[in-house]
Amino acid sequence: MRHYLDFEKPIAELEGKIEELRHLSDAGELNIADEVARLQGKAERLLRQTYTKLSAWQKCQVARHPERPHSADYLAALVEDFVPLAGDRLYSEDKAILGGLGRFRGHSCVVLGQEKGHDMQSRVTHNFGMPRPEGYRKAQRLMLFAERFRLPLLTFVDTAGAYPGIGAEERGQAEAIARCIELSLQLRVPVIATVIGEGGSGGAIALATANRVIMLEHSIYSVISPEGCASILWRSAEQNQEAAEALRLTAQDLERLGVIDQIVPEPLGAAHRGRGKTMTAVGDAIEEALHALRRLDGGTLRVQRRDKFLAMGQKGLG
Repeated sequence: MRHYLDFEKPIAELEGKIEELRHLSDAGELNIADEVARLQGKAERLLRQTYTKLSAWQKCQVARHPERPHSADYLAALVEDFVPLAGDRLYSEDKAILGGLGRFRGHSCVVLGQEKGHDMQSRVTHNFGMPRPEGYRKAQRLMLFAERFRLPLLTFVDTAGAYPGIGAEERGQAEAIARCIELSLQLRVPVIATVIGEGGSGGAIALATANRVIMLEHSIYSVISPEGCASILWRSAEQNQEAAEALRLTAQDLERLGVIDQIVPEPLGAAHRGRGKTMTAVGDAIEEALHALRRLDGGTLRVQRRDKFLAMGQKGLG
């Protein structure tokens, strides 16, 4: 059963009728095939109309869609001979962040990604994609590994934010995130980050301090969730739609503001309706960025990355 979002109810009704007709025999005066084709055309037009004018809040819903591809899916589709590396060598293993070695289209690389999980059991295992300090310290370990062996670093960002639990705070959550960002700015290897779903707060920036930041068309990237913003500013999460608009968290807003470098178009109906096409498009974007960055020496890569982040806030605000 396909999961439909609130604003997709008209689409759900049409596609439901299509499925009902497909189970009918083609007997009688009504030509089932012709009727199905007519309804499919209507559903496609409605889908296109809906997804070309999504509001910021609707994009939040799409970015959080339970069927949207996650980091593990991209690793399986794009990275060959993946060897996972676990643990931070200080406290424990955090399954909210996947990391290891692999080959991306013929290039050896280090890969990191926040994983939300796809069902209740895997979501609990991966802590709903919210890393603890040990996850970010594992990320630091793999960043240093990439630096030592001169391997490009590819990251996939998909988190509502770092885990805010008491234990995580006691073990230095803020310090672990800050160290990740600091270390990312010092690396002398190409760093390419892709926001594939939800990029929330410092928990996302820890893996997105990159030379090239790519973002899927219907993903989001923000300092705080719309619900959190509304709770602070309006003392009510019911203002989340207004908060989403004010936060400028869509890929289109962020490209205009110079926060990201490239938007990867998604298939009609978003990534969950065309998983294979989406992953191929993401792979092509990463390959193009990697080809350009591999030509630069370590010092240039580091300076370019630092200048990129220092320049944020100077574009698109007029």
